[in-house]
Amino acid sequence: MASIGITAKIPFDRLQENQPMKTDIKDMPILASQFCGMQFDTPLVLLSGCVGFGEEYTRVQGFSNRDVGAVCLKGTTLQPRLGNPLHRLAETPMGMLNSIGLQNPGAEHVVNNILPALDFSETRFIANVSGSTIEEYVTVTRLFDDSPIDAIELNISCPNVKEGGMVFGNDPLMSARVVAACRAVTKKPIITKLSPNQTDIAENARLCLESGSDAFAVINTLMGMAIDTENRTPIIGANQGGLSGAAIKPIALLKVHQVYQVCRHHNIPIIGQGGIMNAEDAIEFMIAGAAAIGVGTALFYDPLVCTKINAGISDYLKQHNIVEISQLIGTLTIN
Repeated sequence: MASIGITAKIPFDRLQENQPMKTDIKDMPILASQFCGMQFDTPLVLLSGCVGFGEEYTRVQGFSNRDVGAVCLKGTTLQPRLGNPLHRLAETPMGMLNSIGLQNPGAEHVVNNILPALDFSETRFIANVSGSTIEEYVTVTRLFDDSPIDAIELNISCPNVKEGGMVFGNDPLMSARVVAACRAVTKKPIITKLSPNQTDIAENARLCLESGSDAFAVINTLMGMAIDTENRTPIIGANQGGLSGAAIKPIALLKVHQVYQVCRHHNIPIIGQGGIMNAEDAIEFMIAGAAAIGVGTALFYDPLVCTKINAGISDYLKQHNIVEISQLIGTLTIN
């Protein structure tokens, strides 16, 4: 997911002038929960690639990392990457395409220069690890293991790089090999980010669970294309990109439900993500089986959306006499 470059649907000056009344998270203890042994003050997780390395949205008046349970940092590889050619973003109906290509300064720079500047008293920070080989995943995971990071998200499903990426994420056996190799070099919680671009996401989850994954992030983006009709060429410089936003929500809900069937007997939590734009969307994902809620593309439309989602979830829980989020998770009744 990109961190810059899309035009907001709500003018930024309006957001600053008409900010929603701030609701202190301390007034909503009903939102707190445990996720892989980490204390989440709210179920919201800011998704990798949408908030840089945790500092981008803190520059927006009214935004605070304290409004979320965790922040997933930008995808990080062993060596620095310049990313994919322009254009990298394209708006689509009810969503957006991105093809950033894992642009990042490299793992050592992140560990040595970026992590020391983060305020770990505000929220939990999760590293997002990517690689072109299993050995690269292992090396980057080992670097983050020797850091203050709270957990490690294995991005085995990035659709925007030619090396690795979906090669690992769409093959359950390869996915499991990556998880097992990284499990051997870290004691931190491992969250495996699963691809929707595969035949059987539940089987992939089962094998990754057996290989040591502590949690799952479901789902990564779908593959898509946009075309410039005047030039008759793809708008995205790399020809295709990852589709996110409200358009993919029904697919994401189904995938969360499918993975939950594998996880529910093993107490393995899921970060549900894909098209969550408001509190009702978040609640649907929790009913389907998500223990935490990933917010990404919605931030480009409204940087202050997390405050509104928190308030909406809290109101729903109170209205239905639910005293803690865990009582809502996976309560879907199939017809």
